[in-house]
Amino acid sequence: MDMTYLPRAADKELDSLLAMAPAVAIDGAKGVGKTATAMRRAQAAWQLDYSDELDLLRADPQFRDAPPGTLVIDEWQRFLPVWDLVRRQVDAGAAPGRFLLTGSAWPRAGVDTHSGAGRILSLRMRPMALFERGVVEPSVSLRGLLTGDAGRLAGATDWSAARYFQEITASGFPGIRTRPEALRESMLNAYLQRVVDRDVAELGVTLRHPVGLTRWLAAYASASSTTTAYSKLLDLTTAGDGRQPAKTTTIAYRELLTKLWLLDPVPGWSHSRNPMTRLQQAPKHQLADPALAARLLNLSASALGRPVGAAMAGRLFESLATLSVRVAAQVAGARVGHLRTGNGDREVDLVVEDNAGRVVGVEVKLAAAVGDADVKHLLWLRDKLPDDVVDLVVVTTGTRAYRRADGVAVVPLALLGP
Repeated sequence: MDMTYLPRAADKELDSLLAMAPAVAIDGAKGVGKTATAMRRAQAAWQLDYSDELDLLRADPQFRDAPPGTLVIDEWQRFLPVWDLVRRQVDAGAAPGRFLLTGSAWPRAGVDTHSGAGRILSLRMRPMALFERGVVEPSVSLRGLLTGDAGRLAGATDWSAARYFQEITASGFPGIRTRPEALRESMLNAYLQRVVDRDVAELGVTLRHPVGLTRWLAAYASASSTTTAYSKLLDLTTAGDGRQPAKTTTIAYRELLTKLWLLDPVPGWSHSRNPMTRLQQAPKHQLADPALAARLLNLSASALGRPVGAAMAGRLFESLATLSVRVAAQVAGARVGHLRTGNGDREVDLVVEDNAGRVVGVEVKLAAAVGDADVKHLLWLRDKLPDDVVDLVVVTTGTRAYRRADGVAVVPLALLGP
């Protein structure tokens, strides 16, 4: 298997932070590539899931004997005092780029990460966006759309819906996606099983009925790209014998999976300077990677292209698009939400807003052709916020990027980049 490092969108952001800040924490789900990205910048590393390297830290909590340069502390949450130890080093005048912490879970109760506010900066790392996977050549920049510098839209791709289905199920986990399909499915199944069998226990929680967590995860996966109420997800979690977990139990599931960075819901959006009324703020459900949703629902790439997977095909295509938009938006210093009016008569799949208040509305469509009905909510958004909406985009499975007569950009997902 080729283990060549593929550049990540977070690379430049991380280098910029390390040039200024003494300590940076990279957060994200297990397997997204945090350690590989961190190690490329390290002069030394202590991996705390190895007992001998944990012992090094225990023996030298003041870092007096630690090698100079950038020190990576991997899986830092396995030794909770390290957060405050690093914070104190920052307060004592540690040089920029001295500490780089990586972790795949929020810590157990007993450490206040807010105590590092302003001293330890956080960088979120998600699974690989489509444009990071080395399989496409983007021609349309999300940053350019936000700043008005996108220029004339151009570019072509031979990707079809079937190719996107392959990428959905291949995953954005670097160590998994390049494996043969059968092995990849087994590795994703094992990933999910580890969550239930080991990762939750490492957070200090014992599950009375582990199968209940698996069923809830599958119910959540089936609601991908929707705002389905959590009460309905609870109904879907009912076992074949009619048993249903308590509401308090499923709330605990959500908290656990959030701590493991496996849930990545898209929050409801309201304009930062001009809040719009009657917006429903329920999050739109997304797992960290659409491949996890596909595995939980036992859907292969070929199944997504047949009637058995038709109900989920569009939702998981939106999940893949959402992942790419979020990774690109982070590089541009922008936030991503979704818009839905209180009575549900207006919806915009994704709304990207940068720190200057510039807004790009995004609709996601599992189709090559775009008609007037597909852009009506985008045009409504522009009418509502004419001074702030700088562009509108429909992300499709088509072959060419172009701009409609009404100004809406039509961009195949394979051509959208940071």
